[in-house]
Amino acid sequence: MAMMERLVVTVIVAVQLLHGVAVIATPKTVDLIKSVKLNGLKDEEILEALSLNKTENSDNYTLAELIDHLGNHTAANQQPAQQDRVWIINSTETLHTNTFYVFDATAKIPSGLLNGNVNQFGDFDECVGVQGSEGIQGQYCLAYLKLDMDDSRPDLKHLHRLLHSHYAFNSNLTDPGHRVPRFSTVNWAVCTPASCSPQDVEVSLRHAIAKHTAQTGLKISVRVDSEMCQRRRKDSYPMEMIVASCFFMGVIALAVVASVYDHYELSASELLLSFSLKRNFNKLISLERGEGDIASLHGVRALNALMLIVAHKSMAMFFNPYINRTEMAEYLGKPWTVIGRAASLYTDPFIMLSGLLTTYSFVGRLNRTGALDIKREYLSRILRLVPTLGALIIFCTFVMPFMGSGPQWNLVVTHHADICKKTWWRNFLFVHNYFGFENMCLTHTHHLGIDTQLFAASPLIVFLLWKRPKIGTVVLTVLAVLSTMLRYKVTYDRQLNNYVFFGTSIKQLFDTANHSYILPTHRLTVYIIGVLTGYLLRTFPKDYKLNPIFVNVGWLVSTLMFVAAFVGPAPMGSINYIYNPIHGAVYNAFSPIGWCILFSWVAFLSHTGNSNGILSRIFAWRGFLICTRLSYAIYLTQFPVFFYNVGMKRGAEYYGFIGTLLNVKELTWILISSVILTLLFETPFQNIKNHLLRKPKMPVATEPTGNEKSKSE
Repeated sequence: MAMMERLVVTVIVAVQLLHGVAVIATPKTVDLIKSVKLNGLKDEEILEALSLNKTENSDNYTLAELIDHLGNHTAANQQPAQQDRVWIINSTETLHTNTFYVFDATAKIPSGLLNGNVNQFGDFDECVGVQGSEGIQGQYCLAYLKLDMDDSRPDLKHLHRLLHSHYAFNSNLTDPGHRVPRFSTVNWAVCTPASCSPQDVEVSLRHAIAKHTAQTGLKISVRVDSEMCQRRRKDSYPMEMIVASCFFMGVIALAVVASVYDHYELSASELLLSFSLKRNFNKLISLERGEGDIASLHGVRALNALMLIVAHKSMAMFFNPYINRTEMAEYLGKPWTVIGRAASLYTDPFIMLSGLLTTYSFVGRLNRTGALDIKREYLSRILRLVPTLGALIIFCTFVMPFMGSGPQWNLVVTHHADICKKTWWRNFLFVHNYFGFENMCLTHTHHLGIDTQLFAASPLIVFLLWKRPKIGTVVLTVLAVLSTMLRYKVTYDRQLNNYVFFGTSIKQLFDTANHSYILPTHRLTVYIIGVLTGYLLRTFPKDYKLNPIFVNVGWLVSTLMFVAAFVGPAPMGSINYIYNPIHGAVYNAFSPIGWCILFSWVAFLSHTGNSNGILSRIFAWRGFLICTRLSYAIYLTQFPVFFYNVGMKRGAEYYGFIGTLLNVKELTWILISSVILTLLFETPFQNIKNHLLRKPKMPVATEPTGNEKSKSE
């Protein structure tokens, strides 16, 4: 019992030293800690940690000056001038000098440390709201702490494991934290006067911790980033934010004017009416299928979009502090959590669908005209993708950073905006996936780069397949095999893993993304599956009947491959899993094939009339047409919504699987923002594209034949 008490004291005192900021002190110099006691530190012993360094050029108080001016005076020894000195919070509340908001807003030792309640955000709003009558201003710093133990204390291993929630993710202070959370890092709020620089805070914390953790077996590293020290924003909004806001208000005004013209059937340009909310909303909710529509693909897209939202939310929630984070890790350290860990798997069908639809469209044109207008195809794609993407980049870069605040706001919102200010041009050239996952503007848009680069090569691929089917099939099969081998080799050689296994490191996740996941050569296999499927859908007539035995065998093989791709990696989600590069290589090489082959098979059977089973009928439900029209906007908006909520989070909450993962309010905002983005940008520019690229009808003196009419249409 004595040993356990000593261990608990060691851990608690080490962490307690991390909030070494207080504003309760006497004017005389004091020693910070004379002894270690479970009942905490005395008022006179709290402050020295951050009083060691002073910022010379400052418009505000240094911490030493704060101590001098805000001593713990009693009513008996206060001078009249001192009795009148007050702190002001939001200009509405005044309190005497012996009430110290800076100390109150700093994180304190909580209960439940061994249940993972180690991330303490203090009181953000109280800290940044502090204003002193003599110009003192509060500054909120979120310090990063890495707790390690040396080999001399093996008895601390169990406590260390519980504090770090079984190492669900392994991270270091040097890992990029804006896209993937540094799960193993402790976030500890420190409220200081604004005169303290981040370097002051970091050096002082490091000094205090080193001084009082000697011979404890604990090694605590400290990092305080300048972007994580925040004050209340007092400056006026920058011109770029005002211009961006005016741009969006202008688009809204244009849509309203177009809606008025459309509703009252006033004479107007077709380009203006392209922005009509009435017209675009009716298109959005229409359940009419277009000519040549492949019905089952809408359900495939909807299913994978939903799975992708769940997987992305699973990653985003690890940014937040939880009072039961260790319990959460134990709950998520089970094989069934494959549903959230296989995020990469759910993007493969979108690449497959892109290849399928591109080939289906191109082969149709080649059958009619014998040629492809490549410039027209490229221009069509640009008009379809760029306006919506550009609107999101402008919003996330220049508007969103000023829409809120919070302990991690600068990390997950402002930091992304700063990257976009420097690298936005890469996104518009669709080459941003070659510059590293951590340096990418809106990292979740890497899929657009991959898809566009594969689309750029598709005219050559499809033309070869259409002109020389046998040779084209052999060439594409060889390319698919080479891509599969490349994924296996790179994953094994570099110790990567496309599956987020329990205990994976942040470095490994970024390496996997940079060396495999975001490269088109590694995603080529599923694109070729889509290309071959699209060609078959154009080649086989809709009433073509397959041999029932062949159909049954196809169902059996595709289903087994699908289940193997999804369930096979489940053991890697176990809390006791030990990384094996062969597991990662096999998963990265073959799971995309197994996952996509079933969807390809369903599309082929449904479109050729060989299947009308329950799965085909579900995927062909007309309601999924709306999901298809919103899918691009949902893909773009989900991470901004997730990161907005992460940035606004003020403190720890209780983790509950259903309530946390399936946040109805969050899902509603994703849907609302997707509808807005679709109605204001995607659909209007689709209308403009159709108007500009519409081929003029040739005047004829007589009624055209059926063949001529089909060509003109």
